[in-house]
Amino acid sequence: MTNAQVLHTAERCVPVSLGERSYDIRIRPGLMGEIGQCLFSLGVKGKVGVVTNPVVGRLYASAVLRSLRAAGLDASTIVLPEGERAKSLRSVGTILDALIKARFERGSALVALGGGVIGDLTGFAASIYMRGIPFVQVPTTLVAQVDSSVGGKTGVNHPLGKNLIGTFFQPRLVLVDPGTLRTLPPREWTAGLAEVIKYGVIADEAFFAYLEQYMDRLLKLDAEPVGHVIARSCEIKASVVARDEQESDLRRILNYGHTIGHALESLGGYRKLIHGEAVAIGMVQESDLARHLGLCASEVVERQRVLVSRAGLPAALPAATFNQLWAAMQHDKKVAQGRVYCVLPERIGRMVIQPLERDACRRWFEQRVTEKPKARRRGRTSSRADRK
Repeated sequence: MTNAQVLHTAERCVPVSLGERSYDIRIRPGLMGEIGQCLFSLGVKGKVGVVTNPVVGRLYASAVLRSLRAAGLDASTIVLPEGERAKSLRSVGTILDALIKARFERGSALVALGGGVIGDLTGFAASIYMRGIPFVQVPTTLVAQVDSSVGGKTGVNHPLGKNLIGTFFQPRLVLVDPGTLRTLPPREWTAGLAEVIKYGVIADEAFFAYLEQYMDRLLKLDAEPVGHVIARSCEIKASVVARDEQESDLRRILNYGHTIGHALESLGGYRKLIHGEAVAIGMVQESDLARHLGLCASEVVERQRVLVSRAGLPAALPAATFNQLWAAMQHDKKVAQGRVYCVLPERIGRMVIQPLERDACRRWFEQRVTEKPKARRRGRTSSRADRK
């Protein structure tokens, strides 16, 4: 991937329609420098805490603070450690300690400046401090821009499972500045493409076909397709969230790839795979499980496997026994009455949610292991063809 310059484009605005909790997702390069005026327009006054990590803070905190202070706001930073392992109650405590010591009030606000971890931590802290203060999402990674910053799901991990502790709490505004993608490490950019691919699979076959056509340009950070995939991904998520804010039914389709994906993250101690990589593996494996269960054709699996591989993402399960994987899946948020519910494709653009039976999953797992050498040979051949 080359860090080609993301050019200035016209602003796109995606509304999230939730009645009194409605807000906009604004997408335009340069928006970060206007955050102060944006918050002032929302009626925010007084203290603003900018929650970030050391890496993002070095890149963008000065500009954000300068903009906030120019709008007459009393802005300061709260710096948390980087990485998924920081997504803990301890980090939430760090934010709350800072707010209490600085005497933040109910009219004060928080800004989440960073990726999905920072967004989830900031939103959770905002939801419980004084029973709720406003916060604004300023996502700086692709995963956060197309997924985690939108929809109001906040929370932290537990050693036994991901995102088991949290709240639903909507931001007042989401400001997406695609220019921040220029500073992403290649691995982080690639990982974000997994969530983009997910939207095509769960809701829009035409969008999936667009990704198949333009993946090479996306990998080069070409401004036009990058802007389009961010906006379209946000539109799909906003539509789902508007119809099912608290994940009682439809919204669960957004967890496609996450049942196995979250289990893999947990098994790796949140150190071996970053979130998008785990989701990529989860999508391919969950679609293969759907094929095994007779829900979809092999073409559905192969189209995903090929696109995931073209994006530079992993598709094969890392080393683990079935018992390890199944045990980790028991801590998924979609477990109900002791049964694991999984989002599975019937075709590209159409999903079904159904409980998984342990014996059926074991048979799939053992068959998958038996077929693994053949799958690897096919994957290497496809990769050579793609490079040509």
